[in-house]
Amino acid sequence: MGLADWLRRGTGQPRWDGTTGAPRSSNGASSFHLFWDAPGAPAGSRWVGAEATLEIVDAPIVPKLYFWALQVTMTDAAGRDGGGAHFGLQWITSHPGGTAVNWGGYRSGGGELDGSRSALPSGAGNVNTRDYTWRAHRPYRLRVVLDETQQAPDGLRAWRGEVTDLETGVTTIVRHLWAAGDRVSSPMVWSEVFADCDDPAVVVRWTDLALLAPDGSRGPVDAVSINYQAPADGGCTTTDTAVEGGAFVQRTATSRRSAGGARLRLG
Repeated sequence: MGLADWLRRGTGQPRWDGTTGAPRSSNGASSFHLFWDAPGAPAGSRWVGAEATLEIVDAPIVPKLYFWALQVTMTDAAGRDGGGAHFGLQWITSHPGGTAVNWGGYRSGGGELDGSRSALPSGAGNVNTRDYTWRAHRPYRLRVVLDETQQAPDGLRAWRGEVTDLETGVTTIVRHLWAAGDRVSSPMVWSEVFADCDDPAVVVRWTDLALLAPDGSRGPVDAVSINYQAPADGGCTTTDTAVEGGAFVQRTATSRRSAGGARLRLG
């Protein structure tokens, strides 16, 4: 029992149960993840990218940050970690209309990954987060892929982050990150929510998860494992992930049906 627990015990203050109020994590967010059951790469090949389609079904209405992202780790043939990066859409008040796209990450030894300058403006002036208009009830394909056509500093590779509005067919290249390695590992998608645990519910759908080979072929992913941030780590207990209508659906402000560690499969 820690000091905070003793103090709560002495004052009769109940232990926080993760159902109401702001998340009590160190960064003020409650996160929940879907770790991919990734297939092996084709013989003699490797996975050089990943993609997933995101649809925001019930959008946020409170002025707090929400971030939905595809994440990968860049590695080499020996399994050395070249850094991890996340690419996705945000609900964020510092950008026009409250919508943005983010492509950023961290070096394995610490510190943010560097990258190219984005052609998109940024209401917040943040190199990773750029203005991007997204709409609810519209699917967006998020893609992270090694880009051999682009130069990067010595010893590093260029990794392209792009989003495609599948209703209009328009693809937007956000920018390139520079990281070591020539393949991806540890793919996942997640929701990171800075809203209160009992703020109005937000619902997103993840579909068409896949890994990408150098020749453009895809390795579809139809199974994932659930991870929730525990209340002891400041996470909400009002988040849930389920399979519905051929999609992995993540919800906030709801009753939890699927336990942490559970494996979900489409079909």
